[in-house]
Amino acid sequence: MEGSTDCIGAIDQGTQSTRVFIFDKDCNPLASHQVDVPQIYPQAGWCEHDPLDIWRTVVECLSRTWEAAQQVVVSAGRPHLRMLALGLTNQRETTVVWSRSTGLPLHNAIVWLDNRTSELCEELSRQHGGSDAFRAATGLPLSPYFSATKLLWLQQNVPEVRDAIASGDACVGTVDSWLIWQLTGGAAGGVHVTDVTNASRTLLMDLETLDWHPPALEAFSCPREVLPRIASNAELYGRVTPSPATAPSALTSFGSHGHPSAAACPPPPRHPLAPLEGVPIAGCLGDQQAAMLGQRCRPGEAKNTYGTGCFMLLNTGQRRIASTHGLLTTLAFRLGQDRPPHYALEGSVAVAGLGVSWLRDNLRLIGSAAESAELAAAVRDTGGVYFVPAFSGLLAPRWRADARGVLVGMTSFTTREHVVRAMLEAICFQTREVLDAMRRDAELDEHHGGLAALRVDGGAAANDLLMQMQADILQVPVLRPAFRETTSLGAALAAGLAVGLWSREEVFGPHTVAGTTTFRPKVSARAAAARYGRWNKAVERALDLADLAPEEGEADEVEVEEAEVEVKAGEGEVKVGEGVRGGGGGVVAGAPAGPVDWV
Repeated sequence: MEGSTDCIGAIDQGTQSTRVFIFDKDCNPLASHQVDVPQIYPQAGWCEHDPLDIWRTVVECLSRTWEAAQQVVVSAGRPHLRMLALGLTNQRETTVVWSRSTGLPLHNAIVWLDNRTSELCEELSRQHGGSDAFRAATGLPLSPYFSATKLLWLQQNVPEVRDAIASGDACVGTVDSWLIWQLTGGAAGGVHVTDVTNASRTLLMDLETLDWHPPALEAFSCPREVLPRIASNAELYGRVTPSPATAPSALTSFGSHGHPSAAACPPPPRHPLAPLEGVPIAGCLGDQQAAMLGQRCRPGEAKNTYGTGCFMLLNTGQRRIASTHGLLTTLAFRLGQDRPPHYALEGSVAVAGLGVSWLRDNLRLIGSAAESAELAAAVRDTGGVYFVPAFSGLLAPRWRADARGVLVGMTSFTTREHVVRAMLEAICFQTREVLDAMRRDAELDEHHGGLAALRVDGGAAANDLLMQMQADILQVPVLRPAFRETTSLGAALAAGLAVGLWSREEVFGPHTVAGTTTFRPKVSARAAAARYGRWNKAVERALDLADLAPEEGEADEVEVEEAEVEVKAGEGEVKVGEGVRGGGGGVVAGAPAGPVDWV
């Protein structure tokens, strides 16, 4: 339409923050806004989010980005802005249960990395014949990582959730379902829907039928009626419908006893999303699949996202590969109701950027994430130190919930620079472990064409030293695009495909991404293999350590008041018991004329 600057909005709701981008037709970002998401840690190994906090961050980011983008086009003398569609991508597996009648959450969302269901998974494995009981249908093992186990825990431990499911008042979903429900009106007519990529991470969806798997529903006591409809990644789910039920100031979190309540004050006269009323919500993918789409990965190509964790996906096309090396079989994308599904092999690493944050916030070895690169570069190697950051167990390809973090190889020579470098190397070693499993599962060895390169994105990918270390350890080139927010771009591409802003040829045809940085291996394959072998030796020391944690109440069983014990020697005095304190622009343009019919 002449007289307007057409654009696509993209919501990227992540574990640590929410951000929104608005892209023009050439995939140039016009504006963005980001807000941190409060983290809730009820006890060790548990992690929760307040769903209303998530919603508030989305509303703030969306409204502010829209205002900023309007100012950008006005300042540039371009026609007024028109949003053709809104795409959504989100942290996967995180589980939300809310009331259909009130639209309010019945408990905090249980986050993907939460491991409270470890014992429950062991019990389920015994009941159903092993951890792979549902893998043939769902592609996933029994693990605290996936949504179904979190939902079963909520039913067993939260009476409000159990009662709502029994009465049919409950809506169960992942973060995408919660946000689409809110965006389309909430309790005032909201749409309860999810997409195939998010559904594929619940342990409840059949990868063949792309529908809920009845045996899994029965095993996890989940009535089909409380679950969302499963849709493709590029279609009309609903339209932005601001309503008093979803005005952020009209909502409060649940009260002191876990019961949700509405605020007494009336909603504001104008909803923050009123300027976007009627905009189609037309794209939705889990965050890692969105990044794969944003990287334009064709069959046989892989990407790795460095965020809170590391997530590597290999597009296997329409071939569904059952992993025999500890990986997950999952959906890559399905770009339309009438399009074939594409599958992927995935390996997930729980600790990547989270490990750097841990060095900063818990150990206070660094003052900022950027400082990690400076310190690591100050030494030529780790001095024999190896870090295994298994803070809540190990994910792919080992799947060891009993693993715990270890730091080994320290001597009197070890400095904080060595420890920080060891943490960065651990990210690279875990990535190699996943890539090696992918090579075996998909026959990506030198006899079958191999893997030409690894595409990377995410916040930690900005670290040049980390990316060079990754290329060295993998022994393949690492390609980093100039615009690294490929997750948001993928959500936008899906929405744009659905409304016809872009064609499949434009999205997947050969394209040149300006500013791509290539990191090539600088060490020999022999040296890389030796370092990787030593790290694997450290991993063996990290296994079977879950029972090291003190039992509840153990700390109270103290027979001697240590604080009263004093040891004197000559002039000096030592007091035992006193704490020691220490310190994508233009990537669509120039697409080929030939059709892209494989997607």
